[in-house]
Amino acid sequence: MNLEPQLWTAEVVYTGFGTPMLAGALAVVGAHVAAVGELEALRQRYPQAPLIHKGKALTPPVVNAHTHLDLSKLGYYQGPYTGFIRQVIANAAERGVEAAQLGLAKLQAAHTGAFGDIVARDEGMEYLLLESPLPGVAYREVLGTNPEQAGEIFEAVKPKLLAWKRREGRVKVGISPHTAHTVSAPLLKKLFEFAALEGFPLQIHLAESPEESAYFRDNTGPLAGFMAPFNPSWRGLGLSPVEYLAHLGGLGPNLTLVHGVQVNENDVQILAQTGCKVVSCPRSNAGLECGSFPWELYGKYHLEVALGTDSLGSSPDLDVKNEALFLWQQVDPRALVRAVTRGGYRVLGLEAARITRGTPVSQVQSW
Repeated sequence: MNLEPQLWTAEVVYTGFGTPMLAGALAVVGAHVAAVGELEALRQRYPQAPLIHKGKALTPPVVNAHTHLDLSKLGYYQGPYTGFIRQVIANAAERGVEAAQLGLAKLQAAHTGAFGDIVARDEGMEYLLLESPLPGVAYREVLGTNPEQAGEIFEAVKPKLLAWKRREGRVKVGISPHTAHTVSAPLLKKLFEFAALEGFPLQIHLAESPEESAYFRDNTGPLAGFMAPFNPSWRGLGLSPVEYLAHLGGLGPNLTLVHGVQVNENDVQILAQTGCKVVSCPRSNAGLECGSFPWELYGKYHLEVALGTDSLGSSPDLDVKNEALFLWQQVDPRALVRAVTRGGYRVLGLEAARITRGTPVSQVQSW
């Protein structure tokens, strides 16, 4: 084994805590990290060590904080958001454990350190709890637009969630009310109250598309037409989706919003005040014509942001590093690197991976 020191550097070097470094480095000796810090300080400490450039970033294992593994057999779609929803419904038969296995294998191939997955079916939850080699959170999806069925739907899923929670191990159990427009207000309230009482983390798709905003504001646009058969009494509320959830009392530190694209400053202030977290899925949002995530606005109010790929139905792959690289020239890369590592672990409530003196180089990702 070569025990001569080397200095590894990249455009951004991040150890998993503190501030990502634009001029940082790792001192590597053999198979372990010997030191971390500013590049110039390490060059003075190891003057004979060769400098090895490792690309865009050196980081701990990355986190894909939002996936739909059971959609891994769905064809890649680009087009209007409502069209994508129709495609998911039309291909419901393709969802299941086999698709989840395929998706999980792709996460492993991308060297993902942890994941957050939306699970549509019971067998998918059983599979992840029993078989996943990766740590993560599996959020059981709940839908139901009919207010009169809220009690029945809740009572059906409640004992399953409690039973799964008792079996938690590498994978934790969470709840995913699908969206604010596909889950009735009474059912949302029941799920929010139950999650707070029993300690379940929550993920909900919210403020994803302009169609969703128009639906909540005045019941116009393509989503209004799509939802009419499911919720014919809906008339629009003159509220943003974030304001609607705040009105229901659902916002809080155990809730993570996925997407959060169509927000204004008031929305972000509300999210910050209630302690919510956010997962951004940039390539999915671009492909479904949803708009761009307002990084500066979320940064202004210090919200915790993670990155996710969404599904293979709306993203070309499940490598979350490519979400960061997609925005590398538009967003401060330090914010992207933090989001894809520490932000992901914090959003999922998992112990954050770090690079310190003694860390095996096998746990350092260069990309």
